[in-house]
Amino acid sequence: MKKIMWIAAMIPVVVTSIVLQFMPDTIPMHHDLAGNTDRWGSKTESLILPVIILVITLFWHLMICAFEKKELNAKTEKEQMEAKSSARVLGIVGITQAIMFGIMHYFILYSSWMQANTGGTKTTIDIAKVSCILCGIMLVVLGNFLTKAKKNAVMGVRTVWSMYNDNTWRKSNRFGAICIIIAGLLTIITTAFTNGMTGTIFLLVYILIAAVIAVVYSKRVYDQEKS
Repeated sequence: MKKIMWIAAMIPVVVTSIVLQFMPDTIPMHHDLAGNTDRWGSKTESLILPVIILVITLFWHLMICAFEKKELNAKTEKEQMEAKSSARVLGIVGITQAIMFGIMHYFILYSSWMQANTGGTKTTIDIAKVSCILCGIMLVVLGNFLTKAKKNAVMGVRTVWSMYNDNTWRKSNRFGAICIIIAGLLTIITTAFTNGMTGTIFLLVYILIAAVIAVVYSKRVYDQEKS
């Protein structure tokens, strides 16, 4: 899992290093909300995001190692399974975010290359729109994984009610996963027919609604379990 995560994180560095050989020395680096370019800079600045991806991946790597160590030192089988599940969840999250940020970076590189070669004053690709669609896909992927995840310390519907026992965890997170998947699908559909800013607003609204519904449901499951 960790090896796959690092491969996914290294690809943007390799791709960027190759692409920079064919790009002009100065490229667009920042745009305002309307898509107008408000800053140009050195093409080497394009390496910043790939480096950030590596730093984030290192964070996930250290977290995974911590839970793997906890799994080895676990005194009960339940603690061992929870630590193992946490490590696996972090691995999925690390791989997903590395791929998502990598794809987003490739779009940024392509947009910068196109604009630099045509001398345009506006971005050629709505990066915010691309980012929202990628976030929607990530929500769908993580939601599907959440339906199979055992109780863990890093991801899922983690409320005092859902953590009551294994049954409340399973029911709460299965329902929460459905909420996340729906939020992801709605984000993809909405963003496909709007611009990036509108898509971003809807993304945040969908996530908020999904979270509230999942929390309320976990309380309902807890009440049923207690009665």
